[in-house]
Order: sequence, then C-alpha cells, then structure tokens
Amino acid sequence: MNTDHQNTGHHWITTPVTAELLRGALDVERTEDGVLPHRLPAWARAQCPDPQLAMAESQPSGVRLAFRSRTTAVELDTRPTKRVYVGAPPRPDGVYDLLVDGRPAGRGSVSGGHTLTIDMAAGTAEHRSGPAGTRRFTGLPEGAKDIEIWLPHNETTELIALRTDAPVEPARDPGRRVWLHHGSSISHGSDAASPTTTWPALAASLGGVELINLGLAGSALLDPFTARTLRDTPADLISVKIGLNLVNADLMRLRAFGPAVHGFLDTIREGHPTTPLLVVSPILCPIHEDTPGPSAPDFSAISSGRLRFVAMGDPAERASGKLTLGVIRDELSRIVKQRASDDPHLHHLDGRDLYGEADAAELPLPDDLHPDAATHRRMGERFAGLVFSGQGPFGEGDFRDGSAGMAG
Repeated sequence: MNTDHQNTGHHWITTPVTAELLRGALDVERTEDGVLPHRLPAWARAQCPDPQLAMAESQPSGVRLAFRSRTTAVELDTRPTKRVYVGAPPRPDGVYDLLVDGRPAGRGSVSGGHTLTIDMAAGTAEHRSGPAGTRRFTGLPEGAKDIEIWLPHNETTELIALRTDAPVEPARDPGRRVWLHHGSSISHGSDAASPTTTWPALAASLGGVELINLGLAGSALLDPFTARTLRDTPADLISVKIGLNLVNADLMRLRAFGPAVHGFLDTIREGHPTTPLLVVSPILCPIHEDTPGPSAPDFSAISSGRLRFVAMGDPAERASGKLTLGVIRDELSRIVKQRASDDPHLHHLDGRDLYGEADAAELPLPDDLHPDAATHRRMGERFAGLVFSGQGPFGEGDFRDGSAGMAG
C-alpha cells in the first residue's frame, strides 16, 4: 500500500516483510504485527525448552533483509528485545548495518522494544513488553541497487514494516557458494561491534560466500536436532566449531563426547555426503585450557560493574573424564584423522590458529570467555586466509574436486 509517513518528503511504499526478502533465517514465524526470524526450525525448537537456546536462536546473527530497488531512503519498523543484566553495566543497543551493492552505507539502532531482565545470581528472567521503533536510512544513491540490512546479531528482532520510496523486489541470486556454520557464542558474535563484523560475517565477506550462521550462544552442545538442521539445510560448505560450550556447561564426559561427535558428523553426512566439512576446535580460552567447567559469572566482578567468568572445575577431575579444551582438541583431531581416511572432504582446523597464545597476550578476552571487536576482525581474516584460500578446505579447488585441505 502507499502511505505518506512522518512528512519526511518521501512518498512511502510499504512492502510486507516475507521470507523471500530474508537471507540467513531458517524459519520465519508470523506474529500479530509482523514476522520473527528464527535460526532453528520450529520442529527443532520444540525438542528443547531451554530458555538460553530460545533466546540465542531467535537473535538474528547473519540474518539480513536483501532486496533490489531504486529507492533513496529506507525505513524499517522493528520491535527488538533488549537484555538487561541485574548489577551489570547497561548493554548497548543492537546495531543494524546497511549495505548498498555490497558496501557499507549506514549503521544505526532502534530504541524501545521489549525488555528481558536477567538476574544471573538468582537464575531468573523477567519479560516486559514494549513499543516498536524505527530505523531510517536516507541519502542512498540513485538508480537500481542491491540493498541489505543486517539485523542485530545479539538482539531478537520482530520485523513489522519495510518502507521505501520506490518499489522493492527480492534480491537476485548472487550465485555465490553458501557457507553453513555452527558454533558457540563466539561464532554467534558475542561482543562484536556489529552484525557484519562478527568473525563469520567478516570471513564470509572475504571468502565471497553467502553465510548462514548457526552460531548459538551457550548452545553448541552437539544436540541431535542441530545436526539434523545442518543435514537438511542446503549448503556448499559446512563448518562446525565444537567444544567451548560443552566445557562451559559441564555437559558430558569424555566417554560420551567422542560418540556424540561421530553421531553429529554422521547426521550431517546423511544430507551432505561429499560437501566440504570442516571441524574447528576451540580457540584459546585460558580459564578452561586445563580446568573443566562449569563456568560461572564472577559475581564479585559484577558488583563492581564488570562481567567476568571463572572456571568452577578442578583440573584433577580430568582423570574421571571431565572435559577441558585441551582434552577436546586432542579428541577432535583424533576423530577427524580417523574419519578422513574414508571421507576425503572432511577437514580439521585447530582453533588456536584463529586465536592462540600470542593473540591472547596482545588481545586478552575481556570477560575471560568472549573476544572483543578487534579479535573478531582478526579471527575473520585468519579464517578467510586459512580456509577460503586456494589450497584451504573451502578453496575453489576443494569445491571442484575435494582434493585440497587440512584433513588430519
């Protein structure tokens, strides 16, 4: 429908937000006022009532509106869900990144929205409803162009209305390979500056591929429904970053871990028998290198306005099968080497090649668990150089014949 809106001098055309205008979402839930993108399908969400998973998969990391138009201005009405942590400093508002013909062209936030107040000490969360807000981008160049609006990677975002001053059509197929990636909060984008500067988004841009990011904060736990989601999602390249959340949650012992990894990879291979598949072990995280989980917030630090995490396990517990990052890296290397003799398209990358001892000395993890914006950039550049280069596992040579890579 055509509407004049807020006397901005534009004759606005309102276009319903539909799945055809979204990339990076695996499901789109219709709401009373609009749509809510999800990164896990409804059947998978139904198999796990965990509130952490529900929050993570509804935060649209890597999800973007993608359309073609001659418009010189865009308005997007959304209803975000803001998180407030009791006793901790206020979180910055989520960021929307505008790209025009693939180049950065604007950035901003939306105020208002719902509020989720989380008390980590009490283990409670309270939801309060709030109003929608608007993000406006103006001064776009004349002529037909490809427009992408990347949604906040760390803020659940209900999409209510898209307005432009010229008609909109879904973006053309870019003809690029699709990279499907799964990992923890670091892959999700924790503490990155914006949705296009999470390390997977940076790596995808440098590698010239289309990203589907299934980085799920606190929820990379070898869940069978996640493996089936990866199995059923069309992709040309797949990577799984395994380990940190299993230690954080103290979820399983070594006896369960190995078979669970095999089962996870078996399930992916049911749908992608010859797709290049990269297993990435954890980046360096000093608190958990040799100390098992669980990890927990340091409440003394929260009271002083800082958020830090501490490892609660005892290194001696490794003898009874408790997992550390060192144990997990050794086991993942062994499993990939064992499987690669029958699977030439399976590859391994030690996460410390993305962020290791020298990086930790220069760019320490601010909360002892998550990298900062500069580290996301470094990891994205490193991943692109190691993995998307000509002889890397996702280099074009591997895409054609599966002969290149890092197996073992």
